[in-house]
Amino acid sequence: MRLRPRKLRPVLLRPFHPRPVLLALAAGLGLLSFLSPAVAGAVNCRNTDFEGNRYSVCEVDVTREELRLFLYDPGGAPYGDFSAVDSRLAGEGKALAFGMNAGMYHEDRAPVGHYVEDGKELMRVIPNEGPGNFGLLPNGVLCMGEGQARVYETLAYEEAAPKCRYATQSGPMLVIDGELHPRFLPDSTSRYIRNGVGTSDDGKTATFVISRNSVSFYDFAKFFRDGLKLNQALYFDGNISRLYAPELGRSDWGRAMGPIVGVVVDKPGEDG
Repeated sequence: MRLRPRKLRPVLLRPFHPRPVLLALAAGLGLLSFLSPAVAGAVNCRNTDFEGNRYSVCEVDVTREELRLFLYDPGGAPYGDFSAVDSRLAGEGKALAFGMNAGMYHEDRAPVGHYVEDGKELMRVIPNEGPGNFGLLPNGVLCMGEGQARVYETLAYEEAAPKCRYATQSGPMLVIDGELHPRFLPDSTSRYIRNGVGTSDDGKTATFVISRNSVSFYDFAKFFRDGLKLNQALYFDGNISRLYAPELGRSDWGRAMGPIVGVVVDKPGEDG
């Protein structure tokens, strides 16, 4: 399926902060029932603090784990949430071990930027400036291939033309070759729950982060560079940031998502 080019009109959603009583209700309705500690060992997740801010960090060894992107189900409808992805995987004898929203999208949940799923390009690369955070250049692309995951600045991605089985473009870049994005201000008052991804220099590890309190772009990027020692990192979003991490007891819910990144494992009890 190939999407026709669109004007850059990123969806601007208000931050979602579910109250504890709503989470309890969701659990009672079974919305969190697919949390499965049995598959949590595929991803190393932890909570940590850095310079007064709190983060959840999930590290994926891409040489061992299967990291995929998910957008549309076989019928062409957007998955929208983690439970829908997990239900689909169950039909393959698989399960979702980790998940996170993975890029900005339009109102119909089609990706704003470049998107490749299982080798098929659904949206072309968008190299030019535009409105919103996506157009705050430089932006970048997360490329995932066989045993490799790398964050590229968009122009570097076009030049390198790597073979990506999965790719998602988002923005802005957080860290570019060890330097923070030049537009980030240390004294910025724009603070949101934010999430993003960084990759190791050898491409063997992808590290996904979501803040547990509102943070600025500068503080978020600084955590990737100085706290996690990553030289390349990409912003995903700051309005609908959500995490599925059984190790941490999290299956965040709220507005329907566009692209979702996740680790896929054999379903417990299956022969594979």
